Amino acid sequence: MEKLPPYIKPLGLGNLEYPNNWLDEKMGNNISSLNKYYAEFTGFYWIWKNQIKLFNKNDLIGNCHNRVLWLDELYSKKKKLNSSSLYSNFLSIKNPKLLESDVIQVQPITFKNKNLFSDFEETHKTSALKDCMSFLRTDLKKEFLNHMSGQILFPHNMFITKVKFFEEYCEVVFPWLEKCMNYCHEKKICNGYNMRMPAFLAERFTSFWFDRFKKRSLLSYARLGKFHLSNNLNNFLNTTKLPFTLSQYPTIHNF
Repeated sequence: MEKLPPYIKPLGLGNLEYPNNWLDEKMGNNISSLNKYYAEFTGFYWIWKNQIKLFNKNDLIGNCHNRVLWLDELYSKKKKLNSSSLYSNFLSIKNPKLLESDVIQVQPITFKNKNLFSDFEETHKTSALKDCMSFLRTDLKKEFLNHMSGQILFPHNMFITKVKFFEEYCEVVFPWLEKCMNYCHEKKICNGYNMRMPAFLAERFTSFWFDRFKKRSLLSYARLGKFHLSNNLNNFLNTTKLPFTLSQYPTIHNF
């Protein structure tokens, strides 16, 4: 793939070995041993404990997901990406929403015939989300319950926000996740697809937490398959410029 701009830093998670120019969560204060349960949240923790002091409170900080990348606009089924290159549509640091917003979330999934609670229980076959709400303070529990009774989910644990708001989020989500992890071990539900149950729980909480902000914007995202991010292929060509690549994006869900 084309060279990443300097403001995008790859962060290696878990116990794998990564290139020397990547950030690596195994260094410093970390919970990398929990990555198989926490997924990207071990990366959030590492940034919170080791990198946040390098930034000013009003600086912007955000994340991409594994093979899920921010786009520079909101797209609909009627509005397609221009055909020059998917890469040229990735989020630019010059996007005015970055200065106008306290938080940016991804274009949401809208469920037509079920709420977020029923979708979670249908997908994961557990009441863990309702049970783990009891670990939150009363005011947050009530707000979270209202969000989960709705039908709009901002997926992938992706967000861009100011450093001061990222810190507030971490101060709430990690103590809660620790209690969720203890619950999951007690109930023995971290198995198979549900191995990352704490991360699945936190995805719903992240959707709720940043949906509370008044100065909030939305952007679309592109889901890139392993083909497009293959290290072997990308040594020779930029796969995002191949014919028909753009027909797969953006990823918009209405269920």
